[in-house]
Amino acid sequence: MKKTVVINVVGLTRGIIGEHTPFIKSFLEKGSWGTITPQLPAVTCSAQATYLTGKTPADHGIVANGWYFKEEHEIKFWRQSNTLIQADKIWDKMKKEDPNFTCANLFWWYNMYSNADFSATPRPNYLADGRKIPDFYSHPAELRDKLRAELGDFPLFHYWGPKTSIKSSQWIADAAIRTDEMHNPTLSLVYLPHLDYNMQRHGIDFSKIGKDLREIDAVVQQLVTYYESKSAHVLLLSEYGITNVNNPVHLNRILRREGYINIRVERGLELLDAGASDAFAVADHQLAHIYVKDKKNIEKIKTLLQKVKGVEKVLSGDQLKEAQLDHERSGDLVVVADKDSWFTYYFWLDDKKAPDYARMVDIHKKPGYDPVEMLTDPKDKLVMPKVAWKLLKKKLGFRTVLDIIPLDASLIKGSHGRIPEDSKDLPILISNRGGIDVPDSLLATEVFGIIENHILGN
Repeated sequence: MKKTVVINVVGLTRGIIGEHTPFIKSFLEKGSWGTITPQLPAVTCSAQATYLTGKTPADHGIVANGWYFKEEHEIKFWRQSNTLIQADKIWDKMKKEDPNFTCANLFWWYNMYSNADFSATPRPNYLADGRKIPDFYSHPAELRDKLRAELGDFPLFHYWGPKTSIKSSQWIADAAIRTDEMHNPTLSLVYLPHLDYNMQRHGIDFSKIGKDLREIDAVVQQLVTYYESKSAHVLLLSEYGITNVNNPVHLNRILRREGYINIRVERGLELLDAGASDAFAVADHQLAHIYVKDKKNIEKIKTLLQKVKGVEKVLSGDQLKEAQLDHERSGDLVVVADKDSWFTYYFWLDDKKAPDYARMVDIHKKPGYDPVEMLTDPKDKLVMPKVAWKLLKKKLGFRTVLDIIPLDASLIKGSHGRIPEDSKDLPILISNRGGIDVPDSLLATEVFGIIENHILGN
């Protein structure tokens, strides 16, 4: 088997490779490449599961970054157990081919409790006094201790939230190299999320994302140079392309006004009570799952949502099967945004009654994806002094909350999840391997075979 590395450069498309990414541009021109037609939904967890299994969400079960856990009557995002993927992964197949095959999974999702030989994934410590301490989980456990000793703490607050920066992707790249030096795995999977941040904040505006492109280009150069020195096959790929948006759509507010959503009030603030609601939306970028308690209401709700400005289509029944989203975890309806729109999780009608977590970075409490967590209120000129004061209070042992996230979804200028019309906005796959023809156009399910061929040297 041939040593192989798959470097997942989030948001990389043919349309953004150019003057700001000289190394990646050169890598593309010297190699073989093609665009990937994503599988709905074109979001992190679903795309990665498809690449690693060669299956669709209908088979592997990862229908979004989060869904409604019907047995618990709870909406949960960003779970981490690998057993949630209901299909064998690439390393499962390769281990059957060769017992000497080993795999290192550096920060790809559903990382925990798989049979990959080496792995690392974000896992903060939540202390009894309310503090959240940056940390990560690894297998074997001693890998965490070795990486922390050499690289320092994983920069969690640069991985997600208003402070996102190149530091997290750089740390992951350094960790991948050190893991390779220590263990020499056959296959390394490396996740570089950096471009996701400002491309969602600002859209495809090179005057604002040029610095981010140059930064990730340097990290990719570091990784490719290292792995090519080990004579490895190198694949650069991405999960989706981010496109410009200008229209946030609040599906839960529409359903609430029609009487489908049940709300609980605690301390004067509102909470979505999914288990008691007749219908609600689990929003995830440009796609949303609608769960309907009384199936007699499905067509009525479908008709309602089809009329909403920003909704391109509403899938049900056989349409879900055609989209390969007919899984028990999926909603009774799946709503897809048009090219200019995306879906919020917002369910309150009065910002004064928004839940406390709405103004915080709190990915596990929110019943949907919230990109506004990457922003602070641009109208608040004192926001950074407020943050410094709150952090000081935490260090002194006082309980306080970092309620600094605005409730203005119009601030978001880029999104993903649907299938873009323009090929320059499709995710890309680039190989350094001579003598192999990467098809000009790939289905997401075909990426598995490309990775397999690189490992086997076919």
